[in-house]
Amino acid sequence: MTTIAILGATGYAALELIKILLRHPNAEITALTSREDTRSAELVHPSLSGRLNLSLENLSPKEIAHRSECVFCCLPHTASAKIVPELLNYGTKVIDLSADYRLNAVDVFETWYAEKHPDPNRLGKVPYGLPELFRNQIINTNLVANPGCYPTSAILPLVPLIKTGLIEPTDIIIDSKSGVSGAGRKPKLTTLYPECNENISAYNIGTHRHTPEIEQIITAASGQQTHVLFTPHLTPMDRGILSTIYSKPIRQVGQNELLETLRRFYQNEPFVNIVEHLPSTKDVSGTNFVHITVRVAGNRVITVSAIDNLIKGASGAAVQNFNLMFNYPETTALI
Repeated sequence: MTTIAILGATGYAALELIKILLRHPNAEITALTSREDTRSAELVHPSLSGRLNLSLENLSPKEIAHRSECVFCCLPHTASAKIVPELLNYGTKVIDLSADYRLNAVDVFETWYAEKHPDPNRLGKVPYGLPELFRNQIINTNLVANPGCYPTSAILPLVPLIKTGLIEPTDIIIDSKSGVSGAGRKPKLTTLYPECNENISAYNIGTHRHTPEIEQIITAASGQQTHVLFTPHLTPMDRGILSTIYSKPIRQVGQNELLETLRRFYQNEPFVNIVEHLPSTKDVSGTNFVHITVRVAGNRVITVSAIDNLIKGASGAAVQNFNLMFNYPETTALI
């Protein structure tokens, strides 16, 4: 049994994480933290009524480490990196759901997040928490950078086709649509019901902070510096991400060859389904699965993926990483 603390336990991703861990046979949640809210878990998240007898607390790193062997950080960007070094010094393992350790270069982080990084010397040394690509590094670490939701939906379809030399690693266009839960639980004007219902809108064109995260992995896969055009959209649904990705083939290639390449690459991956049909967000809602397919149209390869942004895009991936770090079967509590 592994004892667990969840930091920043008031948000949607934290709620999904709690629900998954409550059915995990080897996990015991022993602490929930919040800097502002000290109510019981079932008052903060009414769906937990009768399931978790804990209250949220404002704990020091020493107190957190005393109660837990593994810490899931669901804190805002830069807040994680202020507490993670101390947690690691106390001997806990950490899965960070913020962006603090995803990027390898300090200057890239500080450019895109417009803040000074609190733990710069660790950047570039933390495994990126996509088990499908970085499993061996995750198994042997005490700190994992859990991926962003949009990057997960884009990287998983692209990397196999780039590594096998079927598509150009440049001139990639990523069109992604996300449910409103991706914006978090804190009220914002754009996510109020009268604003987002019966409405779809693009946002942060060319400036979304997940862009360098995608480019970093694509660059590593291709061996050459890569830039992508990434446009996210807010859609009037609770959860899910659908990404439609446009790339150029290096040679003449057909749909069957592309599908078979994806199947071979992910043949042993329990959460990646390569499908014939065009996936939709309802196909994967409430699961840790990603559905991927591909088409050829004109001079473009069009890859489509669907994930649940709160699970495969956040908490499910975090538990997948937890299972690897503590030598539990990777699919535990996720299937």
